[in-house]
Amino acid sequence: MEMTPRQIVDALDTHIVGQHDAKRAVAVAVRNRWRRQQLDPEVAADVSPKNILMIGPTGVGKTEIARRLAALVGSPFVKVEATKFTEVGYHGRDVEAMIRDLLDVSIALVREEQTEAVKDAAATRVEDRLLDQLLPKPSGFEEEEQARWERSREKLREQLRAGKLEDREVEVSVERKTSVVGMFGPQGAEMDPEMQGMLEGMIPKKRDTRRTTVGEARRVLQSEEAEKLIDKDKLTRQAIERCEQTGIVFLDEIDKVATSGKESGPDVSRQGVQRDLLPIVEGSVVVTKHGPVKTDHILFIAAGAFHQSKPSDLMPELQGRFPIRVELDDLGVADFERILVEPRSALTKQQTLLLGTEGLTVTFADDAITEMAKLAYDANRRQQNIGARRLYTIMERVLEDVSFDASDREGEAFEVTAAFVRERLDEVMADEDLSKFVL
Repeated sequence: MEMTPRQIVDALDTHIVGQHDAKRAVAVAVRNRWRRQQLDPEVAADVSPKNILMIGPTGVGKTEIARRLAALVGSPFVKVEATKFTEVGYHGRDVEAMIRDLLDVSIALVREEQTEAVKDAAATRVEDRLLDQLLPKPSGFEEEEQARWERSREKLREQLRAGKLEDREVEVSVERKTSVVGMFGPQGAEMDPEMQGMLEGMIPKKRDTRRTTVGEARRVLQSEEAEKLIDKDKLTRQAIERCEQTGIVFLDEIDKVATSGKESGPDVSRQGVQRDLLPIVEGSVVVTKHGPVKTDHILFIAAGAFHQSKPSDLMPELQGRFPIRVELDDLGVADFERILVEPRSALTKQQTLLLGTEGLTVTFADDAITEMAKLAYDANRRQQNIGARRLYTIMERVLEDVSFDASDREGEAFEVTAAFVRERLDEVMADEDLSKFVL
């Protein structure tokens, strides 16, 4: 059984401060997909996903909420910027590319799971291949020699399992994959998925032979043997199903393709992007090199600051496909203080661990946390508001010299205080022109 909305919100709280309404919205949307799958198939087919439109300034947690949500529930997830998609005839990417990217992520997730499932069987096959290299079987064995060879092989097997042969050199032959995109077009270029699949099937497989240690060979061969044991057809079927039923697409900067009502200039391109996005969000079939993917039940989460536009500037049809609207709160000093210390991967915790690898013990006084929060808030007000991302810049500026000298301070302890923070940043904050470049 999947996580309940309350469990999802609680888990998100360990990574993201505040934004309770947005967390509740995504939690309910994900739970509704599980609920739909419990229904009769005929009824379930007509239940559309509750797509979400997040409204809020940059750096308040929109992307992080969607990304953490996908990781929590094991869903394929891609983040795309709406501004990169333009209608045919203009520069940009085909909107269907995001679904192909989503399927690639889904395939990687399923492959990882299936690789784990065949790990033991693959390890046995790797062991046999390594033993064939370490003690090849001569031809024309007599029965007594065969028994002696088998005994020697088993002794070697015990040594191999005990890790006593890791530095011994062996010769391994591994398959080398060739990218058809690199051969027939520039790297990163879009290629028709059917053509790409056909070309990949036509190109003969090549193998490279090289000498390496047993330890390195084991790692390389483990991957190759696991790939041989994986059922490719089953992998593709499961990946497509997971993509269709649990995939999450995060459409960022959706406000940048909203139109002002004009039908000329850039609005033509923006309107075209919306028209291209509409069938994907409504539900259509996207052709990929692995097979067709239906988008009817993929969850779309769109986000934008909507400073220069408003959600009603989107096409009415597109608006209707995002029934859940959530407005994320701007961040204040108290939020910045919590962001610095509360999340599981809070900046202060990261810096303490990073500098701890050099033997330097760094701690942060409460007044230092408050001072950095105030400076971040003030910088956002005076300059462009980039939300919590401002804290990264301030933290790096505060600890710049400490980080540089850390390798020479093994065994020492250092406390970051408010006075130290002001010493590092007062000059920058006082000079508005300088702060624009530094912070």
